[in-house]
Amino acid sequence: MLMAAATFNSLTLPFSKPEFPFSSIARTHVPTPTLNLSWFRPNGFLLCSLSSDHPTTATGGQLHHKANTNSTDPQPQIHTCTWNWKGYSIRYQCSGSSGPALVLVHGFGANSNHWRKNIPVLAKSHRVYAIDLIGYGYSDKPNPREVGDSFYTFETWGSQLNDFCGSVVKDKAFFICNSIGGLVGLQAAVAKPEICRGLFLLNISLRMLHVKKQPWFGRPFIASFQSLLRNTAVGKLFFRSVATPESVRSILCQCYHDTSQVTEELVQIILHPGLETGAVDVFLEFICYSGGPLPEELLPQVECPVLIAWGDKDPWESIELGRAYGDFDTVEDFVVLPNVGHCPQDEAPHLVNPLVESFVSRHSKSPANASTTI
Repeated sequence: MLMAAATFNSLTLPFSKPEFPFSSIARTHVPTPTLNLSWFRPNGFLLCSLSSDHPTTATGGQLHHKANTNSTDPQPQIHTCTWNWKGYSIRYQCSGSSGPALVLVHGFGANSNHWRKNIPVLAKSHRVYAIDLIGYGYSDKPNPREVGDSFYTFETWGSQLNDFCGSVVKDKAFFICNSIGGLVGLQAAVAKPEICRGLFLLNISLRMLHVKKQPWFGRPFIASFQSLLRNTAVGKLFFRSVATPESVRSILCQCYHDTSQVTEELVQIILHPGLETGAVDVFLEFICYSGGPLPEELLPQVECPVLIAWGDKDPWESIELGRAYGDFDTVEDFVVLPNVGHCPQDEAPHLVNPLVESFVSRHSKSPANASTTI
């Protein structure tokens, strides 16, 4: 869950800097407007199911959320569905009936509910899908010891994302990603460039615990600590200590600059799926994952347009390091989100939603990027 990020970012090892150039000035700075964030609420969920070979079918009832009282615009209905991927049940949400397809990809320990302030807004002019990556949220959580060490990787999640577009979205799509979800989007875009129309990356994970970024003298300590968590009872004891409402709230207050956005609803969104069977094993598996791709390795390989936006108060992924990603030729812009932490889509949807709409609009007009059934 998000707890691991707080734990490992508290280590005092002098990590080496990423081996790519740095830029001292962000290209774009967004002024902070004033807006009542209580407006961004979905108005309902419809439960349904989907296999990779069949269209969506309704199987459940409708749960009504508090209606929007601050706008006369009707809110699009949000459907909560399941998709059968390689024998695993994958939960996702979708809304909107027209416009370009967007797939929203959450970060570590989160799930598609973390986009609850974005889905109903973006769905007014887009077809929006938000997926729970396998191992997270309300998707299946196969035991890492049964499926193998190479299962919970960015290659697996990237493949899941591309297959989702082929089986469910049935169209090319823009990937809107937060934190490690950015690595998933990048991996998917590199593996099958014909599927991704554009990447919108929010505070992408720098992966500072990647073996290539660990100082040589710190590697044995980190490896031993990871092994202790993964292979002994210490890991599950640690998980139980942080998988509580109090701990989750405390950790969220670290990564959200505006702590008023850390509501009881948000705490439960993050905590509840983490209490499901198998969640602890996935949690421990990922915090021991120090291999795989880095953003700076994938960005040069991407063929679609990329926009990076970064909350400048993120205590976990430093904007001073993140700015360097704006120097890649594939990145069209690096946008600074003032006074925002690690999860801008939830903390500051009034900044993020218009940026997403603008980015998608620009790149939906290009004939080369036109929507095509896949």
